[in-house]
Amino acid sequence: MAVPTPHGVPDRPTTAPQFPPELAKVLRADLAAVADQVEEEVRRQVPEYARPADGTYRQALRSGVVQALTLFVDHIADPRDDGDAIAATYHELGRGEALEGRSLDALQSALRVGGMCAWRQMSRTAEELGLDSTVVAGLGELAFRTVHEVAQAAASGYAEAQLRSSDELERRRKRLLDLLLEDGPVALEAVQDLAHSARWQVPRTVAVVALAAAPDRREEDRPLAASGALVDMGSRPPRMLVPEPDGPGGIGGRAFTLALRGRPAAIGPAVAVTEAAQSLRLATRALGLMGRGVLPRQGVVRCSEHLSTLLLYGDEPLLERLQALVLAPLDTVSAGQRDRLAETLLAWLLSGSNVPDVAARLHVHPQTVRYRLRQLEKLFGDTLHDPATRLDLILALRAQSLRPAQD
Repeated sequence: MAVPTPHGVPDRPTTAPQFPPELAKVLRADLAAVADQVEEEVRRQVPEYARPADGTYRQALRSGVVQALTLFVDHIADPRDDGDAIAATYHELGRGEALEGRSLDALQSALRVGGMCAWRQMSRTAEELGLDSTVVAGLGELAFRTVHEVAQAAASGYAEAQLRSSDELERRRKRLLDLLLEDGPVALEAVQDLAHSARWQVPRTVAVVALAAAPDRREEDRPLAASGALVDMGSRPPRMLVPEPDGPGGIGGRAFTLALRGRPAAIGPAVAVTEAAQSLRLATRALGLMGRGVLPRQGVVRCSEHLSTLLLYGDEPLLERLQALVLAPLDTVSAGQRDRLAETLLAWLLSGSNVPDVAARLHVHPQTVRYRLRQLEKLFGDTLHDPATRLDLILALRAQSLRPAQD
């Protein structure tokens, strides 16, 4: 953030300059008139401050001008005065400018214009008093340092207000994300209320992206969020809710993959905004299957392309029971035979019992397929031709084929 302070501001001198005792008194007597001229000049040259002089705003601008001029005169009267009270005033002024949405550039311009105007008026008074050039130079240095001090205080208040505003907005968006992803029904009215305070436009659909955790959490590895995305990198797994995922700037295409910076991720299906928790559940399940090698370990996995796999692994204890029941006949053969027969049986079931097709899929001779099928007939009997059993066999064998050997 730019800080509105002049470059090369002189350090506070170790030896305070000597000013005539009557100078501070004379300048203080002219302070109101100088404040009028400074206020008018700031309003004339800085567009952001050229608003109608209504009560509250006029009073704030006037107070800021008077405070700065007072600090300048106080330094003349007592160079040891640190001006803490006036610095606090300008700190609040900077904070108010940030809350009103004006830029730091406008504040900087106002201080520069006001400082130059005040110096012109006060330097004329110094000349009328017949002060020598050394004293006038000291006054110029003091004016320069005074502008620097109030600018520093204002910039500090401005930065603090922006930081607090940003932090509060981030907290509200975190609460919104937690609401959207909590289990159970989510009321659209509650989403809309919290979204309004978080400055987030409620979309029609969303998709949740579950991200692989990075062990060292380097900032340069943090994914670049899609436009309007709500992100929680502190959760396990880290997650990102993307609005209108099928629209421009959503999750489709290479741009989104590049924004993940190489981090493996699973993208849940697009759902209504109040059903985001469903997208999260599937994305989290897919990410877990990626870690086990059931789904590709690297890159981006889109749940919509692996729904049958996610269904199979939705209840693994039940899946294991199904496999143990329907694949029990294969337990009577050796491990090597079991793998070959299971592969052949799945290909045969998926091909509609077409032997040449099975041979082509497995890259073996059709006679080899027929030999294995005779073995399978002996093991399973007539159940191979029962439609219900065939479906159970396909589910059990398909899940087995997806699971890595070490799993």
